[in-house]
Amino acid sequence: MANVFALIMAGGSSNALSVLTEVRAEPAVPFAGKFRLIDFPLSNCVNSDMYDVAVLTQYRPRSLNDHIGIGKPWDLDRASGGVRLLQPYRGGPYGDWQLGTADAVRRNMDFVEGRDGDHTLILAGDHVYLMDYRPMLRQHIQSNADITVAVRHVNLHEAHRFGIVTMDAEDRITEFREKPKRTRDNLASMGIYAFRKEVLMEVLKDESLMDFGRDVLPAMVRGAHQCFGYTFPGFWADVGNVQAYWEANIGLLSENPALDLYDPKWIVHTRSQERAPSKFGASAQAAGNLISNGCRVDGTVERSVLSPGVVVAEGAIVRDSVILSDTIIEAGAMVDRCIIDKDVIIRQGARVGDGDENIPNKAMPEVLNSGLTLVGKRSVVPAGLVIGRNVVIHGSTDESVFGKKKKIASGSDVGSFDR
Repeated sequence: MANVFALIMAGGSSNALSVLTEVRAEPAVPFAGKFRLIDFPLSNCVNSDMYDVAVLTQYRPRSLNDHIGIGKPWDLDRASGGVRLLQPYRGGPYGDWQLGTADAVRRNMDFVEGRDGDHTLILAGDHVYLMDYRPMLRQHIQSNADITVAVRHVNLHEAHRFGIVTMDAEDRITEFREKPKRTRDNLASMGIYAFRKEVLMEVLKDESLMDFGRDVLPAMVRGAHQCFGYTFPGFWADVGNVQAYWEANIGLLSENPALDLYDPKWIVHTRSQERAPSKFGASAQAAGNLISNGCRVDGTVERSVLSPGVVVAEGAIVRDSVILSDTIIEAGAMVDRCIIDKDVIIRQGARVGDGDENIPNKAMPEVLNSGLTLVGKRSVVPAGLVIGRNVVIHGSTDESVFGKKKKIASGSDVGSFDR
């Protein structure tokens, strides 16, 4: 693996993640209580004996930069190799901000060219999976490929979200279609690309190619390049919208989850805060949950994921929800089928995610239509307020915004956030 350098693409925003990316880049979004999405590619790298890694950032990078720091949790705090954070910049031969994943690499090509090794591994920073990259890289080198793309089978109903690959019997890619509206194929690109470095540098000389999935891979398949696929058999989730994010979190609560976070041979490393142990009061009822350190539960928690420091007061009910760090749910409040961001206060007797009226959200009807309700970071929900389904409460919405309202109808969009 000394012959391979890894680049993690961590610069994107995602409107489909709504309030979760109002204040942070997508790879910095918390997951499974204590982790962030960037922890998965970083951990996969070091578990695959790859210790030369760079992270390319752009959109709202502060929390991501703070989380990675000098890379100590991943043993990447090294004088030689280790992790490097490549920040965005303006000016130079390319002018304004980076315009896609390939353009981001192009703007840092002098850095890539200076790395040791003959191969470059391009990784997405916002996917959830546990993968040993070594078998893929061995296939890439042995087949003398210019590019090898990690692929896996997905549900046909979800195929429109991905780049769809067609391969022959020798794993050679014969066709690639980016997010087709209709397809009979379900072999999806995972956004993981192994390049021969000299080929990567040559391809990116074409400044019309801005994105790897949309531009680079189709151009290489159409051209004379050796393009191969590597089929990954394990769990992988693109949590690029709120429904997929909620499902991936709640899926961890099954008896035998597809994503095994407890495998001592493949540890997911993260930057952890020092917190007190979780505490369950005499009146607490909690079954089938993931409860992180520092939580205090005196109410009822069912089928939910609680990040560090969450407080559920006596008489409060949390059901089928993902609650991020240091949120307080006061006595008698109810949270049902919700995603609640950090530092939120749900006041006494409030009901968030109430009723059966499943009206799609007016601002994002194609994404938020399954009954999930979202509350953004540092919001305060007033005592006794009833909030319906598919509602978005944007970050930093305080009690004054709600006025004297007693109910927020399903499908509403409340507050605003300056992006």
